[in-house]
Amino acid sequence: MDKKTPFYFLFLISTYCFAQQNYLDLREIVTDSAKIFTVQELEGLQTKLTNFEEETTNQLVVLTIKELGFETIEEYANRTFNKNKLGQKGKDNGILILFALNDRKVRIEVGYGLEPYITDAVASNIISKTMIPQFKESNYFEGINLATDQLVEFLNNPKALEEFKNEVDAHENQINWVVKLIIAVFLSVFIAAGGFIFFKAYSGLIEIFRGILVGKLGLLQGIFMMVFSLIQILFSSVFILMPLFFASMVFGLVTDMDNIESVFEHTQWIYYILISFFGITILIAVFKILLKGKEDFGFSLYKNDRNYMRKTFSSSGSHSFGSSSGGSSSGGFSGGGGSSGGGGASGSW
Repeated sequence: MDKKTPFYFLFLISTYCFAQQNYLDLREIVTDSAKIFTVQELEGLQTKLTNFEEETTNQLVVLTIKELGFETIEEYANRTFNKNKLGQKGKDNGILILFALNDRKVRIEVGYGLEPYITDAVASNIISKTMIPQFKESNYFEGINLATDQLVEFLNNPKALEEFKNEVDAHENQINWVVKLIIAVFLSVFIAAGGFIFFKAYSGLIEIFRGILVGKLGLLQGIFMMVFSLIQILFSSVFILMPLFFASMVFGLVTDMDNIESVFEHTQWIYYILISFFGITILIAVFKILLKGKEDFGFSLYKNDRNYMRKTFSSSGSHSFGSSSGGSSSGGFSGGGGSSGGGGASGSW
C-alpha cells in the first residue's frame, strides 16, 4: 500500500465530516443542547418567548450547543437560522440567540425583517453590556434571559429602542472621536517628518539656484545636485500629502471620490504646478541675491567656487550635499505600512 494512501483517506473523511455538519432541527423555541439551564429556567424562558411570539408574531429563539466544530459562530448561526426558517414567511421576523459553551462565544442572528430595529450595533451592545458580564461569572441563564428581556422590550416599545439606539450612537461617537484623535496624532508625526525633510530639501534647492545665478556653482553640477533635491522634495511631499488626504477622509472633509478622480484625469494642472514651483523657487533665489547686495549675477558652466561650496553645501554649513565637490545628498525617512443575510453581532468571553 502506498504510504500516502492513509493520509488521503483521512483527508477525505475530514472533508466529508465538515461538509456534513449537522444543524439541529429546532422543535422548541428554546433548545438547551449544552445543558446549562435548570428545568425551571428552561420552562420559564420557553413560556416567555412563546407568549411573545403569540402576541407579536416575532419569533425569538434560543439555542445552546456544546461546540461549533469547524465553523465560525456566524456561519453556524446563519445556516441554522435559514435551515429552520425562523420567523414568519414574508416578514422574516426571527431572531436566534446562539450560545456555544466550549467555544465561549455567543451570537444574536437577526432576520431581514427585524434588522431595521435590532441593528448590528444594538445586538453588539446587548452582547457586550448585558450578556458577556454575566457569562464571565458563569451565569449563563441570567445573561441569555436578560438579553431576551431587552429584545422583547425593544420590539414592543419603540421609544425604549430609540433611547437605547441614541445611547449606542453617543457611545460610538465618543469612541470614534478618541480613535480620530489617535489617528490625527499619528498622522501628524508623518506630516511633521515630511515637512522637515521638505524644508531642508527646498532650502537646498533655493541655494542651488542662487549659486548658479551668481556663477559660484557650475550649471552641470548644479543640475546634478538639483535632481537629488527634487527626489527628496517629492519623497517628503508624499509623507505630507498622503496623511492629509487620509485625514480628510477620516474626518469627512472629502466625501466625493468621483470629483477627485476627475481632477487627476486632466494632466494640465501638473504643468501649472511645476512651472509655479520652479518660478517661485527662482524668484526666492533672486530675492536672496538682491537682499544681500554683495553678489553679482554671473554664469559658469562647470567651474565651482570652492570656498562657496564648502561654506554652503558642506556638512558644517547650513545645507548638506556631501563633500565640497558636491553632488550627493544625505537624509531620508522611512515608515509605515424567514431568512437572515448575516445581520447581527457576535461576542466572546
